[in-house]
Amino acid sequence: MPHSNIDGKTRRRARNLRREMTKAERIMWEILRDFRPRGARFRRETPIGPYIADFSWLSARIVIEVDGNSHETEHGRRHDIRRDAWMREIGFVVLRFDNAQVVGNPDYVPISIGEAIAPLLERESGP
Repeated sequence: MPHSNIDGKTRRRARNLRREMTKAERIMWEILRDFRPRGARFRRETPIGPYIADFSWLSARIVIEVDGNSHETEHGRRHDIRRDAWMREIGFVVLRFDNAQVVGNPDYVPISIGEAIAPLLERESGP
């Protein structure tokens, strides 16, 4: 019996997406894992209600999306607007980056994420 109200189809889709990460998603996962020693607990392809977040830190209510070409269509943009509004309604902050930013700008993405989640991170202990 499922342990949540997530539809079985959504759960299976999330599992498949975790196995088939894009290059940009693999890079983002490495970026997010660097925040782990400071308390950030991101997960990949997490079902949240009827949607699947590319990356989420559930206890902090943060969702990070890596957008490919499908997000550039009219349908994709409308879907993202509805989805982001729904996520905000239930208390999530949504950060979006397109594939080109993740792959082609290795400094911008981690700095942007770090600034957004800084209040939630544990301080690094110094020598």
